[in-house]
Amino acid sequence: MELKLKLEQLHQRVNGLKDQIQTEEATKTAFVMPFIQILGYDIFNPTEVVPEFIADIGTKKGEKVDFVIKKEDEPILIIECKNWKENADAHNSQLHRYYHVSKARFGVLTNGIIYNFYTDLEKPNIMDEKPFFTINLDDLKDNSIKVLENFTKSGYNLESILDSAEALKYIKAIRKEFEKEIENPSDELVRLLVNRFFEKPLTANRMITFKEYAKRALSISISESISSRLKSALVINDNIETEKAVVSTVNIDQNTDVSKVITTEEELEAFQIVKAILRERISSDRIAYRDTQSYFGILLDDNNRKPICRFHFGTNRKLIELFHKGKDSGEKIILDSLDGIYSHRNELHQTVENYN
Repeated sequence: MELKLKLEQLHQRVNGLKDQIQTEEATKTAFVMPFIQILGYDIFNPTEVVPEFIADIGTKKGEKVDFVIKKEDEPILIIECKNWKENADAHNSQLHRYYHVSKARFGVLTNGIIYNFYTDLEKPNIMDEKPFFTINLDDLKDNSIKVLENFTKSGYNLESILDSAEALKYIKAIRKEFEKEIENPSDELVRLLVNRFFEKPLTANRMITFKEYAKRALSISISESISSRLKSALVINDNIETEKAVVSTVNIDQNTDVSKVITTEEELEAFQIVKAILRERISSDRIAYRDTQSYFGILLDDNNRKPICRFHFGTNRKLIELFHKGKDSGEKIILDSLDGIYSHRNELHQTVENYN
């Protein structure tokens, strides 16, 4: 939790300073060096963090890596930095060349916001084209922070990282392919599924029909799975609230803090409607909700700075708050029923486009 807190603080620092940062050097100093410190390495100790490390590449002498991190006098990480305004993409990057002549098993390419971690899973001593792990300060996730802990000074474990690197890389690749299949099922997937129950020849016209059926079937299965999990979560939440109420009654003089936020089925149904509308434009896993005492909010990328809409469901009336005119220009509109959400499809689409 301490690592997560420090990364969140760094994220706030980056957001507050980035408009004033104009160069790659400034990005390194203001964003990347604090990140290295958060990992536990002493940026002022040249035996631990080496800036401008000379990495001679063939006949090219004097080539320099932005940072090399050492442990027990052996390089473990080489880091190449870009300006925060640039993409942290290894295409046309010098990191490939640096990696080849380095003894380090891991390379990091960063713009101070996104950190892409590479290794040599495919060919020994040749850096892979795609990262096996990425951490994004704009979209911090608990599972990513857990992986990052393996790169800290106190938690560094080469074997553990290598054991998980292959799994991380290929799970990420499989998820991308799965998401593509959900959006547009391939002929191969449709044929695989349909041939299990349909004995007639799969003609071109039938393939078109079954593709549409497959897309709808996948969508329904995922929606029902999500609905089932939400219902289970509601049951668990109800049980927890009941237990809290009992504890509060028993310890009323101890001022036990009981959460006043209760997510209702109506709010969850509204969330599912918004999710269905936005899936026309973005992946559903980018849509999240957060419930508060004053409103039920739906966010892009689970980021408070990217509100999509908010629901204010009181006893007398229902309101939807839209942000298509800007995140600081919320507009509240009365809903006669939850079906009224569909009439604001264009505003919801516009809100998402504003953030992309």
